[in-house]
Amino acid sequence: LAAGLIVLQAAGQSAGWGFQLQEPAVIAALALLFFVIGLNLVGAFEIGGSVQNFGGGLAEKRGGGGAFFTGALAVIAATPCTAPFMAGALGWAATAPPAQALAVFAGLGLGFAAPFTLLSFAPGLRTLLPKPGPWMERFRQILAFPMFGAAVWLVWVLTSQTGQNGAGAILSLMVAVAFAFWAWRQGGLVWRASGLAAAAFVALLTWPSLTAVPAPMTEIAAADDRWSVAAVEAARAEDRPVFVNFTADWCVSCKYNEAVALSRPAVQDAFAAQGVVYLKGDWTRRDADIAAELKTHGRAGVPLYLYYSPGAVAPIVLPQLLTEGLVLQTIGVADLK
Repeated sequence: LAAGLIVLQAAGQSAGWGFQLQEPAVIAALALLFFVIGLNLVGAFEIGGSVQNFGGGLAEKRGGGGAFFTGALAVIAATPCTAPFMAGALGWAATAPPAQALAVFAGLGLGFAAPFTLLSFAPGLRTLLPKPGPWMERFRQILAFPMFGAAVWLVWVLTSQTGQNGAGAILSLMVAVAFAFWAWRQGGLVWRASGLAAAAFVALLTWPSLTAVPAPMTEIAAADDRWSVAAVEAARAEDRPVFVNFTADWCVSCKYNEAVALSRPAVQDAFAAQGVVYLKGDWTRRDADIAAELKTHGRAGVPLYLYYSPGAVAPIVLPQLLTEGLVLQTIGVADLK
């Protein structure tokens, strides 16, 4: 990810942390991958013996390869947000020379891997793990449902990027892939060929909808105004306080903060009472202006919260984990209850 980010920036692209989830094709591929993993865990299909033997040989001879791709998938899917301790490090790394940026990302990777690594190098901790038994098969099946949940979340994110056509396309592709696995288990050339042909046909049919990003929507949610530099300047010219929320649908921390703080009635009432202009910078899709603004404030990704008080030269940068009380205190309202 660090190398990809550096290459994009060297090519003149405005890219920041989480850039991989701004591409609808990546979202669709991850959603399909997690769906397939869920099918495997629940027992809908099993990896063939030859594939298992190949995997066993690979693990024996080149075990680092499997470990690398497992970790890479986890990072790509699980860390699009910067919250809250990564923000400063990533913001600095995004503007640092390549060697220093790679060192920061390497440190983040080591931290991500530390718990499992500790377990591997501390044999005494293994005695705390449960012993193998029939419970493992049941636990394997239970693990399928977090995979399905992740797939549902990614389909929801894809809907924000490509509209209803994209959501319909990926759901149709999931059905086709599930049919292909079912047909493969039936055995026989006709069934297997039919399943593969159906999956390939649906993939070709739905690919344009999974990669085409529609034009930005003109309608604005009732409580939101779209962020822009001009909108901030216009509100400040009227000597009005401004609260800016840089967010994205794929950012779990962003959604948490909106649920526990920004959408709370007390906060909304305070915004109305104080005449606060609320602006939302949605980074779900790629946006060069938002990427540039994040970089201005030393950030490489979302969430980012700014509060411009009337007459202030610079905004107040709020923490990446919000509370209702913190927001009220920031805008100068101790308690409205």
